[in-house]
Amino acid sequence: MLLKKAEERYALKLITPSIVVVMGVIIIPIITTFIYSLVNIDPLSSHRGEFAGLSFYISALTSSAFWADLRRTLYFTIASTAAETVFGLLVALLLNQSFPGVRFLRSIIIIPWAIPTVVNGSLWKLMLNGEYGVVNAILTKLHLLSAYQSFLGSPKTAMMCIVIADAWKMTPLAVIFFLAALQGINPTVYEAARVDGAGALQRFKAITLPALAPTIMVVIVMRTVEKFKAFDIFYLMTRGGPANSTRTLMYTTYLQAFTNLNYSEAATCAYLIAIIVGILTLVYLRIMRREENI
Repeated sequence: MLLKKAEERYALKLITPSIVVVMGVIIIPIITTFIYSLVNIDPLSSHRGEFAGLSFYISALTSSAFWADLRRTLYFTIASTAAETVFGLLVALLLNQSFPGVRFLRSIIIIPWAIPTVVNGSLWKLMLNGEYGVVNAILTKLHLLSAYQSFLGSPKTAMMCIVIADAWKMTPLAVIFFLAALQGINPTVYEAARVDGAGALQRFKAITLPALAPTIMVVIVMRTVEKFKAFDIFYLMTRGGPANSTRTLMYTTYLQAFTNLNYSEAATCAYLIAIIVGILTLVYLRIMRREENI
């Protein structure tokens, strides 16, 4: 009994630094942000210091700007996650084959993911430039465009350009997950399916896709959470423009806090983002549990 208590005290001493870090970096900011969303702390407000209750939440949820930002956030999240998942799966299927140079390709596929987001955003902004961008040069050479266009300057194309830039950088992460899952499938299963006369599409549906289903769900959950929090790529490429066409919830939170000095509204928006991400995560987890029980 004494030995067990001594081990427990020793274990507590070992984890105490981690507990202090978690409390200081995560728990305390979460609590503080929640308090900010309930109390008016805006330095320019005449009601500073007053308890606001849920008024900031009600104001946000009844604002047309909030729902417009949410629609743009959902569009970016769905489009970018879908692109990463689909192209990541296709590239992983290719790299799972045996052909000359496949090991070299597997080693360099991680390069886009390793590039810092600052570099990635700046790179794509230069390539999409309406005056000297290489994308315009290629498309005009191929006669797909008659003249140079400002892709990031048009509300119709700006968001899609950000989706492409973000998906290009993060697709290798999905490739790594899918390739690892594919490597775990027993090759004899495919051989048996070939002997039974199953074609490539039939083998994909009956063997590959069911084996990859848990990994696909993990990738979707991870990327959905990250997409909702995306900020740097928008700041670097468009600053929420043109005409607010790329202004997402996270970018609005930044503007409220650091441009408009509306700290309470920013805290409210941040908590709403966390609630939405939490709901989506719970839905994904429930789907995963349902599939495991089937």
